[in-house]
This record gives sequence, structure tokens and C-alpha cells, in this order.
Amino acid sequence: MAAHGNYALRVPASLMNDLRNAADADGVSMNGFIVQAVAEKVAVLRARGLLGALSEDEQAAYLEARASRARISGLRDILAKAGTENSVRPGDEIPDGWLD
Repeated sequence: MAAHGNYALRVPASLMNDLRNAADADGVSMNGFIVQAVAEKVAVLRARGLLGALSEDEQAAYLEARASRARISGLRDILAKAGTENSVRPGDEIPDGWLD
């Protein structure tokens, strides 16, 4: 069983309504939403090296966990909507001499 810590969080009233709405829209409890938000922020700080360097094993575990959550079908849906037209649109041209 994983160890958990408790922390009494005081949230300003002006933020509480947005928090409730965001958690409802996400289909999770407010606690779940807050935990996810904190985890995302900590991951960003770690990735930037602001919380100390990750060992190679920690880096591999992090990337494997991220990859396991990937939804390939979602990517395929996005790519299917991307279009198949290969024509150059005005403003997308490569300037003369740029590739030289």
C-alpha cells in the first residue's frame, strides 16, 4: 500500500468555484484534480532540473509511465483530421536562396 501524506489546503473562494467546475468537467473529485495538477507541476519542475537531477532509472521510469498512457487511437484520429492536401498555401513558400 502506498504511503500518503495529508495537508490541509486553504483555497480562496474566488478559486474554489473554478476548481469545482474543472474537477466536474474532468470527471474527477476535487482531491483527484488537485493531486493531478500538483503532479503535473512537479513533473515540469523535475524535467527542467529544478528539483534535482533524476537518475537514469528515474528518467526511464518516468518516460515509460508517460508512454503507457499514450493513446495511439487518439493520435490517429487527429492525423485523420489533418487533411491530405499537399499544396503550398500563400505565405508558406520557402524564400528564394533559403535552402542554398
